[in-house]
Amino acid sequence: MKRFLLTACALFLMTPVVTGQEILDPDKRIGPSSQSTWRTYTVKGEEFSVALPTLPAMTSIARQNPQGQKYRVERHLETFLNGVIYSIDVFENPEPKQSLEDFIAERNMNSRYDLTVERELVVNGFQGKEYVTRDKTRPATVQFFATEKTLYRFAAVGSGATNDAVKQFFSSISLIKPKNATEVVDGPGMPLVLETGERVYSGKEVTTKARLISKPEPQYTEEALRDRISGTVVLRVIFSGTGKVTNIQVIYSLPDGLTEACIDAARKIKFVPATKDGTPVSMWIQLEYNFSF
Repeated sequence: MKRFLLTACALFLMTPVVTGQEILDPDKRIGPSSQSTWRTYTVKGEEFSVALPTLPAMTSIARQNPQGQKYRVERHLETFLNGVIYSIDVFENPEPKQSLEDFIAERNMNSRYDLTVERELVVNGFQGKEYVTRDKTRPATVQFFATEKTLYRFAAVGSGATNDAVKQFFSSISLIKPKNATEVVDGPGMPLVLETGERVYSGKEVTTKARLISKPEPQYTEEALRDRISGTVVLRVIFSGTGKVTNIQVIYSLPDGLTEACIDAARKIKFVPATKDGTPVSMWIQLEYNFSF
């Protein structure tokens, strides 16, 4: 089993087809308590854009294509506002192509939500489907699309589809090359400030980066060995200026207790904090744990 550290089934029902989605002002302020102006974001080299309340966190990773031996690049973008989490998953779709139906089945099989098909969609000439969960305690709306080269999953969790902000998010989806959009790069997004008011830095902003002293390795669980689970768990964490690992976020997970094993291992990492101008500071780190037989 190799591990390394980096710093830096669906329901298919007969449903109505919806061409396009309601268009709202992309710079509209959503909700009386919001202090953020929504902006349009994209990723360099990708042909999509979407409006979000803040600069999203983004993680890119290469994974084996479920349709063959080739690897595909996957990107995960996420941000939140007023209790709603907005996420975008972008999957390169190399030959042999994965169909929209197979992509939806793959994503829903690994979803933590019990999603049911709601309607069919067409955006910029590309087919898609919308799924919702009826769980009133944790409502979610998810839209899937397939273009010639890319598969997309757009999700809003924490409020229903009638919420004005959720409408804003989905109505802004564009699947053509954007002309005026802010490009997102891998990183923790904004704001880079903890609830305590402490500033969090990237590796490029510090004078000296955090230095590892020890990094315990997670072990396969009995369940994961039995089910022969392989893949990568990706965590985004903060190596704080006090020498502790904090604010652990799961970017990519694996079943059968492997994600929990990685979180436990991450908490036990020992390191010398990063510094800026001679003062210990907090720095975000991306951890990847690979599991393979």
